[in-house]
Amino acid sequence: MINILMFGPPGSGKGTQSVTLAEKYNLLHLSTGDMLRAELAAGTPLGKKMEAIMAAGELVPDDVVIAMIAGKIDATTGKAGFIFDGFPRTVEQAEELQKMLEGRGMKIDLMLVLEVNDTELMDRMKKRALVSGRADDADENIINNRIAVYRAKTEPVIVFGRKAGVSRSVDGVGTIDDIFGRLCKEIETVI
Repeated sequence: MINILMFGPPGSGKGTQSVTLAEKYNLLHLSTGDMLRAELAAGTPLGKKMEAIMAAGELVPDDVVIAMIAGKIDATTGKAGFIFDGFPRTVEQAEELQKMLEGRGMKIDLMLVLEVNDTELMDRMKKRALVSGRADDADENIINNRIAVYRAKTEPVIVFGRKAGVSRSVDGVGTIDDIFGRLCKEIETVI
């Protein structure tokens, strides 16, 4: 099994690319945001626990998110591995993910980091706002804050990946197909 972490700031295209890479390499695309919404919608015991936490205005604790991911991994068959879309977001989450994977005889094999400059990110999110109607993609102050939070909280995870020898920077500017090709080249170095 191969485990790939997909990273990049908001608007870098990690979600778009993760879906396509998952299809090409027979990986299960794991987006914690999607997983959280599915647990809530299904009314599972985990979903009910998360609903109570979020209703109190708190973030879902790391151990709950890791447990959710572990359950998904344990229930998955017929896949060559997993692609984690935008997770982990902190070094602590990365360490917990690594422990959980090691407990299953697995590891983090590759961290793909889409490099996109802030001007391009701003343009992409404004365009996305026009298509999706997402208010958080239309407001420059919100966009700048999201990028700043990524730089402060999530970029240290990339350092974690470098220390582990699994991080690869990929130019995230160009056509979707060009970027996809660059990502595939990196994946094919580890499979």
